[in-house]
Amino acid sequence: MTGQDKLVYLDYAATTPVDPRVAETISALLTAEGDFANPSAIHPAGRRSSEHVAKAAGQLASLLGTSPDRLVWTSGATESDNHAIAGTAHARAHRGKHLVTMPTEHKAVADVFRALEKQGFAVTWLEPDAQGVLDPEQLATALRDDTQLVSIMHVNNETGATQDIARIGEICHEHGVIYHVDATQSVGKLPLDLEKLPVDLVSMTAHKLYGPKGVGALYIADRPDLVIEPLMHGGGQQRRLRPGTLPVPLIAGFGHAAEIAATTMADDLQQLRNLRDRLWAGIRDIDGL
Repeated sequence: MTGQDKLVYLDYAATTPVDPRVAETISALLTAEGDFANPSAIHPAGRRSSEHVAKAAGQLASLLGTSPDRLVWTSGATESDNHAIAGTAHARAHRGKHLVTMPTEHKAVADVFRALEKQGFAVTWLEPDAQGVLDPEQLATALRDDTQLVSIMHVNNETGATQDIARIGEICHEHGVIYHVDATQSVGKLPLDLEKLPVDLVSMTAHKLYGPKGVGALYIADRPDLVIEPLMHGGGQQRRLRPGTLPVPLIAGFGHAAEIAATTMADDLQQLRNLRDRLWAGIRDIDGL
């Protein structure tokens, strides 16, 4: 590629560029002129940093229809998936070791279940239909008395197949089973109201909605029997669920990206529909398509 060639980038399902407004928010917190201090510190500089974290939590919570204290910051969706699945499976292992998922899940989910199988857990792998969609009633028949966790994603990262997470969650709750959703591809793109949806754990990341790489979040519902074992130890941050010094610039960027997504989501969806219809109009007459 020469310097004059312009890249046509169409892989936004894998990652998006950072919105320029988000980039400004991030860069302002990186140097000595900004609020760069450790947000866990009790001195004034630390408290100023913690205010940025609290603001971002409010912005993301507003997008998701939940409370900021339901969110735990992570390094991305992969960590969120691992923490939700492995942390819950081990915390509830005394109740039973049966888990349910699909082979079409992202590797950040599927590989965790394969690792758990090697640790003695039993996993049922449900097959979706030809369109990649799972029949919720198929899930209902797969649940057992010892089933503790179901993980079914919202939107598939390769096919775009969208699952009925509301009905799946209802079935899980009817059987006292924890329901985890990998919503990496839907947060910021489709409306979500986590306080109304019957979901318990929701994984997400910033870099799918014009935020920075390296930061994500895990939603944890306010449910008495929902206990998660931490994957890491070393500090009391984030209710001891996920210790470590918080990356304030990245978190602030995630929050700003979420705030922007909340205001542009409807227009973005309509634009995507228009582009889809335009594409289909141009290729629908191709033989064999």
